[in-house]
Amino acid sequence: MEIKEEDLGQWRRTHYSSEIGPSMADREVVVMGWVSSVRDHGNIQFIIIKDSQGEVQVTAKKGEAGEQLFSMAQEVKEHTALGVKGKVRPQAKAPNGAEVVPTEMRAFSVARKAAPFMTQGKTSPVGIDTRLDLRAVDLRRGQLGAIFRIRQTVVNSVREFLLRQQFMEVSTPKMIATATEGGAALFPIFYYDREAFLAQSPQLYKEQLTMAFESVFEIGPIFRAEPSRTNRHLSEAISIDVERAFADYHDVMALLERMIVNIIDTVKERNPADLKFLELEMPKLELPLPKYAYSDLIDRLQEAGERIQWGDDISPQVMKNLQDERLDGFYFIVDWPTSTKPFYVKPKADDPRVCESFDLMFGPLELSSGSTRINRKDQLVERMQKQGLKVDAFDYHLRVFDYGVPPHAGFGLGLERLMMAIAKIENIRDATFYPRDIDRLAP
Repeated sequence: MEIKEEDLGQWRRTHYSSEIGPSMADREVVVMGWVSSVRDHGNIQFIIIKDSQGEVQVTAKKGEAGEQLFSMAQEVKEHTALGVKGKVRPQAKAPNGAEVVPTEMRAFSVARKAAPFMTQGKTSPVGIDTRLDLRAVDLRRGQLGAIFRIRQTVVNSVREFLLRQQFMEVSTPKMIATATEGGAALFPIFYYDREAFLAQSPQLYKEQLTMAFESVFEIGPIFRAEPSRTNRHLSEAISIDVERAFADYHDVMALLERMIVNIIDTVKERNPADLKFLELEMPKLELPLPKYAYSDLIDRLQEAGERIQWGDDISPQVMKNLQDERLDGFYFIVDWPTSTKPFYVKPKADDPRVCESFDLMFGPLELSSGSTRINRKDQLVERMQKQGLKVDAFDYHLRVFDYGVPPHAGFGLGLERLMMAIAKIENIRDATFYPRDIDRLAP
C-alpha cells in the first residue's frame, strides 16, 4: 500500500521517548518523531522513532495490529515524520525497557528518498561535505545531537556564570562603518548608499559600554574574511565576548579560567548521557592554569631548532613540535609583542615592545585572546598611527575618550573552538549548525 500523508489535525504528542518506560505499562500514549530505522522480521515490524529526547520502539505484529495498520508498518521508510498512538508494553530489549504497540499511525511527511549517509552510529563513512549538503538530515545523527546538547549547556553555563559575576548581557551592531581591528579580513556590504562591513568583533562597542555598565558580555556572531581552508577556521563564528571596567589582564585571565572550570563542571552535571554516548571525558583542570611568557616559548622553540624570530606569530604546527605534556591541555601564553596585537591593546609601562596580553590555548589550538585595553585617547591615537590606520575613520570611537573611559580589560572566546577542545571535535564545521567558510555559503 502507498502511505497517505495526513495533517497533524487534533493529534498531539502526549509523551517524549525519554518518558516511555516499564512503569507506564498499558498506558495509551501518542509519540511523534522521525523514523530512525525499520527492521522487517516478516510477521513483526520494528520501527524506531527518534525525537528530541531519544528513541522509542514501535512494534507491530501481524494479527495484533490489524491488517491495514500492519501493511502501513511494512511500508514506512526511514526519515518519515510519523505519529503513533498505542499502548506501552514492557520490553527489556527496547530503548528504556518498553515499546509502544500501535493502534493507529499517521504519516505527516513521507520520506521520498534514501539519505546518502546513515544517521545511526557514532561515525559516518561519507565525507563532511556530503553531510553538509543535507545538514538538517545530518543533524539527526546521534553523535551531533550529543555535541549540540553539550554546546547548549556550554552557552547556558557561560551566561549563568557571568550573570552571577554581575555582568550585563549586551547586543552590539553587526553592521559597522569601519574595521574593528584593521586589516583586510572584512566582508564589505552595501548599507543604503554607502559601504559598510560585517563586524569582525564587538570589541570597540563593548569597550564603550564599560563606561555605563562596567561589566558586559555578548554571545553572538563575528565575521572574518580569512581565506583559510583548515579544520579550525570559520568565516562566521560565535564569540563569547567579555569586558570589565577597573580590571587588567590578570583579572580577566582569572575570570576566564574560572569560567572554563564552571563550563566543564556544568557539562558533567547536565550531560552525563551525552558524555557516555560520545565516550568522552571532560578535561581535568587545576587552577591557576599554567602561564608561559611569549619570549620564553620563542627561546624554547629556537633551542628546538625552529626557524622562528621574536615578533613572529606562533603557529599551531610550531606548537606541536614542543615536547611538553603540560602544553596538551589548557594554558596561557602571555605578554605578546605589541606589534602582533591590535591597536587597543595596552603596552607595558616598563617595556612598550611587550603588551599586557594573553592567548588561552588548548594544546596547539588558540581558543581566546584578551588584554588590558588602552583607556587614554592620546595613547590610542599614537597606536593607530603606528599601525597605519586612518584615525579619522575611528572618530565615533575616539570621541567617547573625552568623557572618562575607565581602565578596562577583556577577552573574546570562540565557542566553536572551545567545543573542539572539550568535545574532541576534529573539524570545526561539526561544532556549528550551518557552517560558513571560504567554500560554503549554502545551505
